[in-house]
Amino acid sequence: MRALLQRVSEAQVQVDGQRIGQTGPGLLILICAMQGDTEAEADKLVSKISKLRIFRDEAGKMNRSLADIAGSALVVSQFTLAADTSRGNRPGFSAAAPPDEGNRLYQYFVQALQALGISVETGEFGADMQVSLINDGPVTIWMES
Repeated sequence: MRALLQRVSEAQVQVDGQRIGQTGPGLLILICAMQGDTEAEADKLVSKISKLRIFRDEAGKMNRSLADIAGSALVVSQFTLAADTSRGNRPGFSAAAPPDEGNRLYQYFVQALQALGISVETGEFGADMQVSLINDGPVTIWMES
């Protein structure tokens, strides 16, 4: 699985002009299941993301995790994280998991984060979404399982 984490002051996702998910201080997590991914890859990312110390402590240093700050997450599926740009000018996305499997792993990822006590809202898998955010820092981190 691939994830792009953005530490945010706030973020929201809309479909057809209607807000369907949002978060206050915490993370915007763009997530993509890749061909061959399993729940083990999702579990690995969930564990790492939940413990990642990228939030400021009292001294202003990145020393706190999402759980430490009682932050929340907005998780949005984004198959374009699977883009292969090695040939030509049009990215290929064949490395992404098929839609049914991608959705299953996306839902699994969300439930695994929630099981750790993290408040999670989501986008809509496969929808044309508009995502807006205020990136805090900015802090943006790329992760792969």
